[in-house]
Amino acid sequence: MKIFIVPLALFFSSTDAFNVGPVGRVSTRLGIVEGQTSAASEKLASVYEGKPAENETFDKLVKKNFPGAISNKDLATRVVGLLDEKGFNPSNTLLCTSLCADELARVLEDEFVDIYGNNFNLGGLSGFPFAGNTGFGAMAAHIPDDGFCLLIHGPHVGITKEGQVGKVERSGIALVDNCCGSAIAASNYLQGITNGGAAITPKIQQFSDFQQGAVQELILPFGKRLGRAENRMRELPYALYDSQEVLVTDIVNTGKGGIKKGLAVLGGIQINTSPDTLDYF
Repeated sequence: MKIFIVPLALFFSSTDAFNVGPVGRVSTRLGIVEGQTSAASEKLASVYEGKPAENETFDKLVKKNFPGAISNKDLATRVVGLLDEKGFNPSNTLLCTSLCADELARVLEDEFVDIYGNNFNLGGLSGFPFAGNTGFGAMAAHIPDDGFCLLIHGPHVGITKEGQVGKVERSGIALVDNCCGSAIAASNYLQGITNGGAAITPKIQQFSDFQQGAVQELILPFGKRLGRAENRMRELPYALYDSQEVLVTDIVNTGKGGIKKGLAVLGGIQINTSPDTLDYF
């Protein structure tokens, strides 16, 4: 996890408070601005009441595959604590998210909604900010007067109880399903190109599936990186994150003039697990 504390005009600064992830690889990042105090922390206990207990064995399995990962509960505790100190609270903060359309991506989103209130959604397939500059501008106009925005973004990936990355158990479904399906489809498309086996199709850009077409294009620069990876499914969300970070940075820098008092940006990879285990980030 990397924490960035910067003035409003210096989004995505490289000032580190602490880092528990692999060197050179950002698994979680939070950029925040100066502020006062608040009481979002008072909601944390109720948000995580009834959630699965921590499973020490599974926790080690997740962290073996994704060094630096922490449970959603630990993430929210750290983020809320930091933002409390900077003046963010449920009455003056608009939550904004750019997360995948998959229902599993709602787990983290809903937990922060329970703390800060309803969110403005920028995201689409694989978590890319498809609402773009127009969406960000509309969101900024909805921030409370003299208030803040907390923006959470990133791709997601599943991991089964046995440690298989790219798959996840879903409630009510016997099949252990792909996660993220959009990302895996884009990866397969990219692999077909790099291996020379892709078929020619007249449907590269079609309105009925334009988001998936965009995901496939946005992952193209990572063909060699994924091809060299020891575990392609494990490397895939990191590649997606690197692509999304470029877009989010551009959107924020373009629209930052509409931000009122300040913006916090939390970027990372959602790690979805079975219904009876904690999710991670």
